[in-house]
Amino acid sequence: MKLDSKPQIRKPKAVIFDIGRVIVRLQPEAAFAPLATSISNRSAETVWTLIQRDARWNDWQEGRMNPREWHRHLTQQLEISLEFEQFCACWNMALHPETILSERLFGMLAEHCKLAVLSNTDPIHSEWMEAKFPFLTHFPVRIYSWRVGASKPSAKIYRVALNSLGVEAGEAFYVDDIPEFVEAAHGIGIDACIFKNPKDFADELRLRGLPYS
Repeated sequence: MKLDSKPQIRKPKAVIFDIGRVIVRLQPEAAFAPLATSISNRSAETVWTLIQRDARWNDWQEGRMNPREWHRHLTQQLEISLEFEQFCACWNMALHPETILSERLFGMLAEHCKLAVLSNTDPIHSEWMEAKFPFLTHFPVRIYSWRVGASKPSAKIYRVALNSLGVEAGEAFYVDDIPEFVEAAHGIGIDACIFKNPKDFADELRLRGLPYS
């Protein structure tokens, strides 16, 4: 289903948020700069591209590797020497402590509908987010790809979120910064929008009869 074939817009019973570049700012250059300095003639951006193209990236994102296995695999692939604790510290630097959307917004939305986060992420990042970001207390449903064994744009991960929320596809609204993932949500009947900035997102919420602040 194409992006112009959108489900009907209505007030949702549940709002499902992607995390990276929607709620949490990402700064992969900060995380991978320490790795890049250990690899001659490679920028942090190049290292990040190599990691995402790694043959076992999906295994890591979908829970078929544990953190120590991923650390061992990646440091061998990149031919660098970092102890596990150092590696985790670098990895988590990709998550900026300042959020894009306010915790106050989630508190307001929680008075009108159910809330969930739905993220392609790994156990190192999710553990750090759970410890550092108080906004997650507003999200009783937290769907992480590594926990459910599937990642976006697979329909499975969206259906896990719907089942966990106890709503039908037509009763949910999903927001993500990646068009392909928004299209996948549309494909199973979920109303969804591409996140561009807080101002435009405010308009999307109001269009659906929800508050924004």
